[in-house]
Amino acid sequence: MQPDQIIRTRRKTYALIIRPDGALVVRAPLRATDRQIAEILSQKQGWIEKKRAELRQRQPQPRLYQLGERFLFLGQSYPLEIVDRQREALTLNGSFRLRRDRRENAAAVFEAWYRAQARQGIPRRVELLAKQYGFEYRSIRITGARTRWGSCGSKGTLNFSWRLMMAPPAVVEYVIVHELCHLRQHNHSKAFWKLVEGILPDYKQRQKWLKTNGRALVL
Repeated sequence: MQPDQIIRTRRKTYALIIRPDGALVVRAPLRATDRQIAEILSQKQGWIEKKRAELRQRQPQPRLYQLGERFLFLGQSYPLEIVDRQREALTLNGSFRLRRDRRENAAAVFEAWYRAQARQGIPRRVELLAKQYGFEYRSIRITGARTRWGSCGSKGTLNFSWRLMMAPPAVVEYVIVHELCHLRQHNHSKAFWKLVEGILPDYKQRQKWLKTNGRALVL
């Protein structure tokens, strides 16, 4: 078994890391030889295969956009209906209702819908929190990032993924507060996390939800 990457540092022990894409990373002592690393991998082969299998099971299934399939909006799951007559291509009212003639490009229809919700909901919440806690930002941009839920530019531009609209409101709020705090602390120092905690004392729970469930926020 060959690792995808070996990182040698001034450490005394070995660490094996399985990335979200299944790649195997080995962190090893500076003087570790290739033979020693190979022996470690041989000993841990069962563990590596188990972790990769668990990762594959957690990967979301491809979307089929068929009747009854469920989609998330603000943490709630709604079934999909296929309808013949409807002005909008996609609506949400107790269930997602997709017009039948748009089913062939349903993925694009859903993304456009989520983007529209993000453009309406996220700036409104950012503005309220910024006023409440005295933050000043320059602009807001909605992105298509798959895993980077938010970011803060050096000139005060806040970026948020439209995929956040699948997460619960408390998690969306955490990401917004996280990026607002970066306007004052451009790092993840103790001072930064203290600032976040001062606004959201339970931020670790919200952060944990995102780490655990973030892979499911996809189309």
